[in-house]
Amino acid sequence: MTIRSATTRLRALLMTLAVLLVVDSAPANALSLMDPFNLPTAMDGGTAKVGDGIPFADGQRFKLDVYAPEARGGGPAPVVFFIYGGGWNRGERSDYQFVGRALAARGFVTVIADYRHVPEVRYPAFLEDNARALKWVEDNIAAYGGDPNRLFLAGHSAGAYNAVMLALDPSFMRDYGVTLNIRGVAALSGPYDFYPFEYNEVREAFGQAPNPEGTQPINLVTADAPPMYLATGTTDPIVRMQNTEHLAVKLHQSGVWVTARYFEGFGHMEPVIAMGSAWRWRLPVLDDMVAFFTQFGAFPSGVPYVAVVPEAPEGMERGMDGVVAELDRMFGPLDQ
Repeated sequence: MTIRSATTRLRALLMTLAVLLVVDSAPANALSLMDPFNLPTAMDGGTAKVGDGIPFADGQRFKLDVYAPEARGGGPAPVVFFIYGGGWNRGERSDYQFVGRALAARGFVTVIADYRHVPEVRYPAFLEDNARALKWVEDNIAAYGGDPNRLFLAGHSAGAYNAVMLALDPSFMRDYGVTLNIRGVAALSGPYDFYPFEYNEVREAFGQAPNPEGTQPINLVTADAPPMYLATGTTDPIVRMQNTEHLAVKLHQSGVWVTARYFEGFGHMEPVIAMGSAWRWRLPVLDDMVAFFTQFGAFPSGVPYVAVVPEAPEGMERGMDGVVAELDRMFGPLDQ
């Protein structure tokens, strides 16, 4: 498929979804794969972007956004640092507003940071960039209502890899002076066991690593790893579910708490899209994630917020399924 035809088909799908969502104020000149999920009526209310484009280091890509509940209870809130995917060569924090607002609606202060992509950088620079952002979180998140002592990592696809690697290899955090304790990691549709590198996208990101086996989360698991929630679709065409199966087994064998969820018949994008209110009726990913974080200390006094799971609007499934299929077609496989 050519870029022109893919863009034309996607634009048609976005227009269809705008009608289905009864939204006529979406920007006409902005086109993103994730636009349907970031329309105002497709996101959770009662939340606010309390930090927009905050620099965490010198450089165009070193900026982050912070989301929080509008009505805050007494005391600071737990923090989720969410890392988006995109094969390590694309992605923007603005595409995942729906994730930031979904977690904020459940009582978390949520941070989403940009990081440099291939080919500007290769492994391990994208991990180092996220470690830099976590140093900002450690030093500043209290001013935005967050508790740095209740930090959780989350991510999707390549972002799930990044989150898991930061949790398993403490050298990245140590090199940037981060002393935060990671309470738990929620990783969606992630590649964790993909060496030898078969696909060009992965070879571009990791092919120059002096120790390629050391780039694999499956090889870095120890008994000191934090608890993990791993979720994947069973028909994921981008990252095979064996990645989740293998990591879950290794964590269990090492005595690390792991909760693994396999969503029958779902693909690569659905687990992250299901965090947003427009798709939440399809998969319980947000409920799973909040329950997991709560189990490991997010809300010592009890969960203060309960998300409303909407029913599917008439015609929405048809439109959303088209967008998800288009997303999967425009991404290449990441695992072997």
